Amino acid sequence: MKYDIKNIKLAEEGRRKINWAAREMGVLATLETRFKKQKPFLGVRISACLHVSTETGRLMQVLKAGGAQVVLCASNPLSTKDDVAASLVAHDKISVFARHGASRSQFYRHLTAALDSKPHITMDDGADLLALAHTKYRERIPAMYGSTEETTTGIIRLRAMEADGALKLPVIAVNDAQTKHLFDNRYGTGQSTLDGIIRATNVLLAGKTVVVAGYGWCGKGVAMRARGMGSHVAVTEIDPVRALEAVMDGFTVVPMKTVAPRADIIITVTGNCEVISAAIIKRLKDGCIIANSGHFDVEIDVASLKKMAKKSFAGREHVESYVLPGARTINLLTEGRLVNLAAAEGHPSSVMDTSFAGQALAAEYLVKNYKTLAQGVHGLPDVLDQTIASLKLSSLRVKHDILTGRQKNYLNSWGEGT
Repeated sequence: MKYDIKNIKLAEEGRRKINWAAREMGVLATLETRFKKQKPFLGVRISACLHVSTETGRLMQVLKAGGAQVVLCASNPLSTKDDVAASLVAHDKISVFARHGASRSQFYRHLTAALDSKPHITMDDGADLLALAHTKYRERIPAMYGSTEETTTGIIRLRAMEADGALKLPVIAVNDAQTKHLFDNRYGTGQSTLDGIIRATNVLLAGKTVVVAGYGWCGKGVAMRARGMGSHVAVTEIDPVRALEAVMDGFTVVPMKTVAPRADIIITVTGNCEVISAAIIKRLKDGCIIANSGHFDVEIDVASLKKMAKKSFAGREHVESYVLPGARTINLLTEGRLVNLAAAEGHPSSVMDTSFAGQALAAEYLVKNYKTLAQGVHGLPDVLDQTIASLKLSSLRVKHDILTGRQKNYLNSWGEGT
């Protein structure tokens, strides 16, 4: 078994963390029980490029229980938990290529190693693995079943590939499932982003002017949680419908260039580049904290910030402070990478339970249907989305109503009116 991790001696600590996470992941436990019996992935090779967190470790265990040959690499060097990587190698005999703080060259070596296993299915968190397969490993594409994608950023990327005619496989957009974006993005990102900022800075959010860039499901969650902790929240948005929604939700909507000079904290969650551009950086006040919770480290123009700075220093463990002309100090968190994973632990296990159940069921769906699926981006079938929600409610011991026969007939008919 091949692997590249930092320290195998961390395995016991990693196992304790994975076991702790499993307590909150009842849906995956149910799937694991079924997978052990049915072995839907027997003979199937799955390569996953995901955040190497405790919750991801649990997903890998469930996939292997279903008979899969699993390889895992990291989608972000700063989110990798070295003890989790060690546990998966030592206790679960899963090939892992991930090191916390890996260099760019190491990162791409790990991606290459994941593709060297000749996967039938790739599982992505940002579409890096699938993009590499389409550029450097095109000869492998005909033997592949397809891919699954976890993030909004990855879906944006895949849609662009599809529009260019570059996408040669079916991809299940797990991110777009209701049990993913309604819960993971809103409640997971909302809580974990503020958790990361507080751990990194120990600032009091009450009374602060917090600017949330982007009012998608992630932005909604961050804005809601920041307001709940007493912050004065402003939202910046380029989509008029989302901007209107933010207004109706009680938030101030204002252009970034207008609000930047009075912001105490700015959080980007857009999936786009240069949201905090050089022009915006010039407007920031002394002491402003800037953080990103979008997938890639392009939302903050870090290169321009470094170029503009007269000097920089480590303010705290996850804070780099840049001194700009005029004696203004701007505090960048986690190098502009995902603050909720780099400075905290990412989403709570209970939230990732539904998201990773989507990944597991999407992979099973590909195994069953890849021969008839067209190239392009596909949604997770509604029946699977409903299954995940029902299993989650069951794990929480919550019961809900079901339709009567009469109600089903009414909804499927058109004859009855006023």
